[in-house]
Amino acid sequence: MFGEGSSSGAGAATAGVGGGGTTTTTAAAAAATTTTGLLLVPTRFVWPHGGRRVYLCGDFTRWQETLPLSPVEGSSSVFQVICSLSPGYHQYKFIVDGEWRHDEQQAHMVDTNGNVNNWLLVTKQPHHILPPNSDAIVLGATMDVDHDMLHHVVKSGATVVTAAEAEASKKNIADFLLRHPVYELLPESGKVVALDVTLPVKQAFHALYEQGIPAAPLWDSASQQFVGMLTASDFITILQQLGSNGAVFPEEELETHTIAEWKEEKKGLVNMTQHSLVSVGPDDTLRHVVDELLSRDVAQLPVLHYPAHALVPELLHLACLSGVLKCICRHFRHVPASVPLLSQPIGTLCLGTWVPGIAEPGSRTLRILRQDEHLSHALAVLLEARVSALPIVDENSVFQDVYARRDITALARDHTHTLPQLNNLTINQALQIGAAQDWTGSGSSSSGSRYMMCLRSDSLRYVIERLALPGVRRLICIEAGSRQVEGIITLRDIFHFLLA
Repeated sequence: MFGEGSSSGAGAATAGVGGGGTTTTTAAAAAATTTTGLLLVPTRFVWPHGGRRVYLCGDFTRWQETLPLSPVEGSSSVFQVICSLSPGYHQYKFIVDGEWRHDEQQAHMVDTNGNVNNWLLVTKQPHHILPPNSDAIVLGATMDVDHDMLHHVVKSGATVVTAAEAEASKKNIADFLLRHPVYELLPESGKVVALDVTLPVKQAFHALYEQGIPAAPLWDSASQQFVGMLTASDFITILQQLGSNGAVFPEEELETHTIAEWKEEKKGLVNMTQHSLVSVGPDDTLRHVVDELLSRDVAQLPVLHYPAHALVPELLHLACLSGVLKCICRHFRHVPASVPLLSQPIGTLCLGTWVPGIAEPGSRTLRILRQDEHLSHALAVLLEARVSALPIVDENSVFQDVYARRDITALARDHTHTLPQLNNLTINQALQIGAAQDWTGSGSSSSGSRYMMCLRSDSLRYVIERLALPGVRRLICIEAGSRQVEGIITLRDIFHFLLA
């Protein structure tokens, strides 16, 4: 079978026999019989979740050819196509704006390669299926799809999960986190980068960028202990202080000032209280890791192991919410009935940060940056809003990119961080600098796409599976078609929601 590369979420349509509504007939809806006399049943596939370009692919196209879907008249978010299929079981999937998708609201299964596909049973006689919110739903059969049903699907969405089912889902996830140790986060192989506190500040941030990591533990050779973390937020603080009356040290001393000197001077400047390094052990529970990450408001925690009779700890891993979410996905993938909450569309849940008009009254609304704004403004907003990234739009409010705290480390590569340039640099120019450096082979381009998108109609499972991918910390929710930003969902949002 054709492999898509990952288990996709949300996306198949409703399939059916017969007419109703406005139909765009393609070559796929050919004759009712073949030259050999095999009966073919006209079957309609519907994708009601928006997009710009939607294609159908399945075992009936040998998982190689794709069939385009056409917009339904009167609805810009509903697409359909009619195919003539032989009776029997069929697996299929949609490609929406270049991404493989399946529909959580229709029958789906996991194949032998781990891919999630929709399926249906084509029979010689029409078998109607009621809309997804009906108690009489018969998964996988064919159905007659008309305009009224299409609009009903768009409005009603998935079957509503009861409060008891939602609480049971959360309890099952919480119990899983309490039963499983941090050991399950450790990869079979890999590397963990640590920085010595005697390293010059600029060289340290350059190392973060070259390694494609947002933070690193700090090692003190004198005490033979890990003493803290160096993050992209530290570099933002330095850039904001450069040239100000309260600067810790002059700009030219970035080349020679060590991490230890800067940390000590920063502590005296802002009257910081000395905190010991927060870490976790391999025998701690996953729930403990999550609680520490959320309560400390940090993205990563060192996993330290102290061998018997040894004074020097071993740095095994950097624990993060993405790794924990990956464990949850792996465990519950084959028992979806134990977490029915994951089938709910994210637009129906109290989850994420949204723009005015979508956000709940009294809740925090999403801050959005324009690509022509100064970088210094973006850095100030990131710290003020206490977020790791913000979406960027153009003059027409169309989503373009994200600017994250970790992007700032790209400026440590050369003298782009100097104060005059920082004040004159736009967000778009800063991103181009990072992209140019990635093109030469440096930076973190190997970590994957800079951002991932979703729709409010996507299921919670779809969002969680995307956030569990390495390097992904947030999904930008856009409006299908216009690509205007509607909201953002982060790893922290997911765990606050699931463990509330």
